[in-house]
Amino acid sequence: MKKKTVLFSILLMFLGWSAILDASAQKRTVTGKVTDAETGELLPGVTVRIKGTMQGTVTLSNGTFTLEEGTSSDVLVFSFIGYKSKEVPIENNSIINVALGYDVLGLEEVVVIGYGQIKKEDATGSLVAVSVDDFNQGAISSPQDLLIGKTSGVQITPGSGAPGSKATIRIRGGASMSASNEPLFVIDGVPVESDDINGISNPLATINPDDIETFTVLKDASSTAIYGSRASNGVIIITTKKGKEGQPFSVSYSGEFSVSTANKRLDVYDAEGYKAMVEDLYGAGSVQAQALGDANTDWQDEIYSAAIGTDHNLSFSGGLKSLPYRLSLGFNSQDGVLKTSNIERKSVNLNLTPQFFDNHLKASLSAKGSLVNNTFANEDAIGSAIGFDPTHPVYSGNNEWGGYWQWIGTNGIPLQFTPDNPVSLLNQRDDQSDVYRAIVNLSLDYKLHFFPDLSAVVNVGFDISDSDGERYVSPDASWMYQNEEIKGEMHLYDQRKENKLLDSYL
Repeated sequence: MKKKTVLFSILLMFLGWSAILDASAQKRTVTGKVTDAETGELLPGVTVRIKGTMQGTVTLSNGTFTLEEGTSSDVLVFSFIGYKSKEVPIENNSIINVALGYDVLGLEEVVVIGYGQIKKEDATGSLVAVSVDDFNQGAISSPQDLLIGKTSGVQITPGSGAPGSKATIRIRGGASMSASNEPLFVIDGVPVESDDINGISNPLATINPDDIETFTVLKDASSTAIYGSRASNGVIIITTKKGKEGQPFSVSYSGEFSVSTANKRLDVYDAEGYKAMVEDLYGAGSVQAQALGDANTDWQDEIYSAAIGTDHNLSFSGGLKSLPYRLSLGFNSQDGVLKTSNIERKSVNLNLTPQFFDNHLKASLSAKGSLVNNTFANEDAIGSAIGFDPTHPVYSGNNEWGGYWQWIGTNGIPLQFTPDNPVSLLNQRDDQSDVYRAIVNLSLDYKLHFFPDLSAVVNVGFDISDSDGERYVSPDASWMYQNEEIKGEMHLYDQRKENKLLDSYL
């Protein structure tokens, strides 16, 4: 009897421990926020990962995160560029707040500022440097895509999603309700034109991302001391790759191929559901029901397609004694998921960095040229595809109004205030542009022989863009019919912008 009692007690203990272990391993949701240990500033884009797994998340723009499927035995790893990684066990916590400190080793890094290069530890202002090893990977068509989620206090919101579209960039939020909140971009010492260039959505799309070596973000008032009031929204300094002295001649090639799709679409009625709705509202024999067709058209399928992208880069670099050099050629073509949209860029970049007089005179010549060809899609087709009747076909079967089905009155004239055929909106408009851009800079830095701690610097450069384009709409486009007249459209434009630079200082 005693043996049975002992066995029963052991069984109860085993079941109790099993219940405890099971409870401890129960999955839970963990939330929290990540801040800078010194300033208390919230850090967006911090990677929060369960140690030993690929499961994790990143902090939002307000520095907060939510991680599901965590257990009390898991350990969270918090990592961010420029900061020390930190491990925190979940245990019984459902809220975990973490403060990350700077990575001391990173302070030895040399960063580019307005007046040259210094060690990060010697910088008095607030700045962040992101190098090529930290850039985002994948199909990158514009430079700002390399920087998304890589720096605290810098919010980059993509635009429409069209290839080469402009992104909204804010450093520590907006500062004005009426004036521009865009930061100043400085490319190899040249402050570039930040205003829109006719014929291209994003002026930065003229720069080949593969040529970029580092981004330096100046975030405080010290940037205005260097560049004036135009830097009041912060400065992003872009430095391109250069050759190194003594480097052997090398040839490098990189290529990418990508396919993009619109994986999320608005859930709308198909033809059968649309007919049922109309008959339920107005009756099967109503005028509205009789206006329905016999087709079953998914209009979103008709305007979207897989977007093909290719990117090819070829570079030659080396160092002939005191003449380090790098020459690169680039070609990028990216379709949009909305049919008829495309951006194509051809670029060339040359960097020479010789030194003379026992390295007392440092010269840097940077020359960049690009040709960007754009084809813009009519984005009105997106809204039209959502609201157009799915019981009608794409084509009418005759040659009137370009052959596209459209709401036509008994007099053969397009009805006013009716949706436009989404496919005709795309195919009956041709909107193209060509943009040429050149950015050249020559910098001379002379360290005085009799006073080596004093340098004389002269910086000369220019940024020139030349663009032209045309937008043509077919005269038989039904949605262009106005005031009982058939009207097409031909809009031509051109623009030339010049930005010249001369700096000299000791």
